[in-house]
Amino acid sequence: MKIKELEPAKLEQAANMLKAIAHPMRIAILGYLEDGKKLTVTEIHELLKIEQSTTSHHLGILKDKGVLSSKREGKNTYYYLKHCSLSNIVDCISNCTHG
Repeated sequence: MKIKELEPAKLEQAANMLKAIAHPMRIAILGYLEDGKKLTVTEIHELLKIEQSTTSHHLGILKDKGVLSSKREGKNTYYYLKHCSLSNIVDCISNCTHG
């Protein structure tokens, strides 16, 4: 599907998702969740080396804008990419910043 074929509501949703992703820590989170990985807040905050509360804040934004989903298993909540194709954004960013 081409961008010009999207209806205004879909374009608005896409813009909101991109705005949510447009932060260095949030891009890093997407990178860690590539390939269907599911991680907890604790695992992500340890990977990012930032405060757990800050990690939770970023995860909340990404979940609110439809970028991430979460699933509770026992005491843990696992976060993952809502759409596998979001990995393509990480690949694109990676490819576009080499040079």
